[in-house]
Amino acid sequence: MDALLLQILNGLDKGGAYALIALGLTLVFGTLGVVNFAHGALFMIGAFCAVGFNQLLTFETVTVDPTQMTAWGTPLEVRTPYMEAWLGDFGRFLIDYSVPASMILAIPTMLLIGIIMERGLIRHFYKRPHSDQILVTFGSAIVVQEIIKHFFGANPIPQHAPSAFSGTAEVGQLIGLGDALPYPWWRLIYLLFSVGIIGAVFSFLQFTTYGMVVRAGMRDRETVGLLGINIERRFTVVFGLAAVVAGLAGVMYTPILPPDYHLGMDFLVLSFVVVVVGGMGSLGGAVAAGFLLGILQSFASMNEVKMIFPGIDQIIIYLVAVVILLTRPRGLMGRTGVMED
Repeated sequence: MDALLLQILNGLDKGGAYALIALGLTLVFGTLGVVNFAHGALFMIGAFCAVGFNQLLTFETVTVDPTQMTAWGTPLEVRTPYMEAWLGDFGRFLIDYSVPASMILAIPTMLLIGIIMERGLIRHFYKRPHSDQILVTFGSAIVVQEIIKHFFGANPIPQHAPSAFSGTAEVGQLIGLGDALPYPWWRLIYLLFSVGIIGAVFSFLQFTTYGMVVRAGMRDRETVGLLGINIERRFTVVFGLAAVVAGLAGVMYTPILPPDYHLGMDFLVLSFVVVVVGGMGSLGGAVAAGFLLGILQSFASMNEVKMIFPGIDQIIIYLVAVVILLTRPRGLMGRTGVMED
């Protein structure tokens, strides 16, 4: 029972990342009709916002302590982050919580990048074939990847979770099963964060006037435009919102997986499979498929399963996609007519 619960939790937190990226992909495709292969790069940029923010906070001042000597007889160098030297305990707290605090930087950065990308590039490909959209956005992702590699290097850069959440939680006691089942706190935090962001996006689209106009534009852009509403401007904001969602997903994932320059590509391919399985243009399908495939991948990674089917954890998502598309060509919740013209 404990092993099954552990794999479900592993699948849910991994599925949370898939669902957040796939949600942004589907939101962009549903509103703009654009297949955005640069969306994984937005996830990566968010992760490196956390890296950059942490490096900024931990920039050090070096002083010499003449009362202490090294083994070589030279005065000991004392390295103190400027933030700690200036702000004391609050500076140490800020450094400790640099990952969640980096959302302060990530939100406006990702919003600005999303708006610039949509207005400067994506808008010129609205009426172009999907193959053109894939080529230009995939090329953009490669450019961003190389820029990240140039400034941050090729090696993964570990980020620490806040010390209060660096340990493990006794999940069994938390949910009333009685038996102790240790599970990393930060993975639970990420799962709750994913659910919260997904709920916020759906609430925005469902319960606000702005979201109602966006949903109407997804269904019939021309009619909404005839009502005197600047739907293009609203879609630009939606693209920025999708970029923010991807960026925040990347920020909070850094303590789980140290970011490197090909992080975006790794998640992009899997997330597109999630979108296709859930159904192109279906927000609910993207979220459901993200969590479902995350759980399936988690169970496929169990040693007992890999002993019977070696390498199954690497291909399970693609096998499920093949089966789903053979039986339901539009995906689990795909809309009629999407990408069928």
